[in-house]
Amino acid sequence: MVNTKSDNAKTYSEWLMEDRVELYLMNRSGNVYQARIWLEDERKYLRRSTKTTDLPSARLFAKELYLQVYSDLAAGKHIFGITLGELVEKFIEYRREDVINGRITAGRLGTIESQCRALLRIKRPTLKVSELHKNSFYEWFNMRKKDNPSVTVVTVRNEQATINQLFRYAYRNGYSHIPKMEFRELKISRGDIGRRDTFTDKEYADLYTYMRTYTSKKACEDPDELIERQKIRNYILILANTCLRTGELRQMTWNDVEGFESVIDDAGNQETLVRLKVRAETSKVRWNRTITVRGGRYIERLKELTPYTKPTDLLLTNKNGTHQLGSRELYHHWGQLMRGIGIDNFQERKLSYYSLRHYAITYKIAAGVDIAILADIAGTGITHIQNHYLHTNEGMHRRAAMRNIITDREGAFRGNV
Repeated sequence: MVNTKSDNAKTYSEWLMEDRVELYLMNRSGNVYQARIWLEDERKYLRRSTKTTDLPSARLFAKELYLQVYSDLAAGKHIFGITLGELVEKFIEYRREDVINGRITAGRLGTIESQCRALLRIKRPTLKVSELHKNSFYEWFNMRKKDNPSVTVVTVRNEQATINQLFRYAYRNGYSHIPKMEFRELKISRGDIGRRDTFTDKEYADLYTYMRTYTSKKACEDPDELIERQKIRNYILILANTCLRTGELRQMTWNDVEGFESVIDDAGNQETLVRLKVRAETSKVRWNRTITVRGGRYIERLKELTPYTKPTDLLLTNKNGTHQLGSRELYHHWGQLMRGIGIDNFQERKLSYYSLRHYAITYKIAAGVDIAILADIAGTGITHIQNHYLHTNEGMHRRAAMRNIITDREGAFRGNV
């Protein structure tokens, strides 16, 4: 045993596993044992803290570390190598191929990229992947709360799933010896499930009324911007009438519009139905569906606003017809519209274009549409609608309370009121 005041000096040392792994103490590590293994191919030591002051436990840790490292080396895995930032770049590129091959949507890739940005805010991009251990993200919920106090438990759960996808990818490709991260258990109640806020009937009425002014020549003298505003107006009205996801509508082409039908609805109003094909590659749930919905008149209006109406052209394009109408433009106008109807806290309420899908589904339920049929139209499950989209209100509760089963004096069933 060596005694010295130098922080780098060893105060204890022994070799294990036929002198292939060293267990030692240093002044700077106090009484916590350290382990190191020489990696011949990489010409450097792998060092790990055993995180214990108990010598038998430290010996066990060192032996297990040795066995794990040499098992990984035999499998062709890299012990030292890339940084966390480099790993994320490789993983994103890998998932981008999944978009090209139709395994995930572009929207899903955007979510993964956002989750990875959160990861790199909390763990620096220059951190070596080899320095991480299976408990490096154990307190992920607390880490994210410090990063963003408004983050929800459901968001954190989804981020944890993506982190494990990242490290399964790293393990398969030899960038990490950790196949899975450990996380502290999260308890998620029904109230935690990610409901977005939606519009009240008055707010939605304010929105479609204000859009008439917003898209008038008096309010906008620039002809290009006026067309852009009119496209967005119809985009909003289509979302609120069809229950489509924003990504489904933005990727829809004229070939997906299969026909229109003029009808008189239950209230005696003339309405234009439209038959739409939602392709699996554009849908979050990855299945094809064909739906007949209201809102055909707004799709007809879009067609009048653009010269790009070939079967392969998008319904909603930029002014050159080459790409989708940009997110920057969409959200610029959304902010203008929300402030225009007096909803200045729309960001805090998480009101977005996607909220129109929530409004449409809730409105249909309030109108008495069967939830199973609605789930088929919206391309989701019945339970998912109940947990994520159904926003009941007092009026719906009162109508439910007034429903009754009529029986005769003998108690025989006679039907519903």
